[in-house]
Amino acid sequence: MANSLISIQIIPKTKNGESVIPYVDEAIKVIDESGVKYEVHPLETTMEGELTELMKVIEKMNERMIAMGSSNVISQVKILYQPTGITMNQLTEKYS
Repeated sequence: MANSLISIQIIPKTKNGESVIPYVDEAIKVIDESGVKYEVHPLETTMEGELTELMKVIEKMNERMIAMGSSNVISQVKILYQPTGITMNQLTEKYS
């Protein structure tokens, strides 16, 4: 069972103030390529997995933003670490 949930909002600085949507789409693609469970929400994306694995995904997301031409990236991150295990469904099951 996963021991962490991480929600991330990635805010890349674009060259000339152009839309960040293509960058965000690419950041979500990095998550998808990683194979971890995730859910996209309007203001952030939540991932479920092992803490070290999820942190590596965040690192790759930031690297991809730079590779796309962003000069810097702000990553707003919320982490729930629970060594005994945690899933997104456990936190939201009463709303399903």
